[in-house]
Amino acid sequence: MSARLVINGKFLSVPMTGVHRVAHELANAIADLGGGEGGAEVWHPHDGAERARAMRLPCRAIGPMRGVPWEQLSLPVAARGRLLLNLCNIAPVAATNAVTMIHDAQIHTTPDSYRPAFAAWYRLVQPQIARRHRHILTVSEFSKQQLVELGIAPADRVSVVYNGVDHILATPAQPAILDRLGLARKSYVVALASTQKHKNIRLLLRAFADPSMRHLKLVLIGDDGPAREAFGAMLRDNVVLAGRVDDGELRALYETALCLAFPSTTEGFGLPPLEAMRVGCPAVVAPCGSLPEVCGEAALYADPGSTAAWIAAILALADDEQLWLARSGAGRVHAGHFTWRRAAQRLLAVLDGVRSPDRAFPSLIERAAA
Repeated sequence: MSARLVINGKFLSVPMTGVHRVAHELANAIADLGGGEGGAEVWHPHDGAERARAMRLPCRAIGPMRGVPWEQLSLPVAARGRLLLNLCNIAPVAATNAVTMIHDAQIHTTPDSYRPAFAAWYRLVQPQIARRHRHILTVSEFSKQQLVELGIAPADRVSVVYNGVDHILATPAQPAILDRLGLARKSYVVALASTQKHKNIRLLLRAFADPSMRHLKLVLIGDDGPAREAFGAMLRDNVVLAGRVDDGELRALYETALCLAFPSTTEGFGLPPLEAMRVGCPAVVAPCGSLPEVCGEAALYADPGSTAAWIAAILALADDEQLWLARSGAGRVHAGHFTWRRAAQRLLAVLDGVRSPDRAFPSLIERAAA
């Protein structure tokens, strides 16, 4: 096996989440910078072979096992002697010649947003990874600050690589979803169907139960089973559970929505607001976590503890066409700065700084700087 940089491809064997999206897009952006010729490969368990076809880097199925045992046992043994890049919060504890991206510290600061066993595993493993691995990556200055303040990693061993959001432009919009859900242009607000406490979706449900919001719909995207169970009677008739949507459907929803509402009380980065802004959908977000850092002045902000503040911000966009146009335009420009090519260039520059003495990656760095 000739790979000099091995990317942990466990993300190819599980349903895509925001963290897995980052791994997918970064790996493909490395390929576009010539990473395949520079010796970068994605190694994955055998159950990731189907999704590996969408990768532009060379991929290898490595056995045995799958899931956590594959990541903790099979991968580090097979990758011995190579630099191992892990992009999804977790990595082989036994590895030392490794660079790992820890997207946020929420498993430590808001553990009640996660299943107890999941939270316990991450809280046990992440500090060990940070101590043993050569360098830690994260996705915002806010996340870096939290990792440092919690004692997970020292500041000089943490580098920030902002996400890109231009993947939202790669798939044409599929407007059939609008007819299926009975949605008209700017008659609805998009949000996540997340039941995690820090996502704060109950606040939006309370806002849309207010009589002043009855003419608007709240469209929640994502797995609707847990949302039905968790939110129950709060799901009024102007709340639409869209279920899981693909990239084309998501783009269509963003492009036609009044806005995206994102009331999280903390975020490591926050892909949805920038995705929405990239296609002209204004974003209303909470001034919490990384959101002011990544959304800048392009978003509208509302207090995550005030239902009235969210009603006022959303109705302002509905009632003032000039405000809507201004936020739409500002969002497009701002989000346009967050590209996966830039993210991959930054990532490769960090890897160059921690490379092995044999200069394993000069060809990648030269391409990234071009």
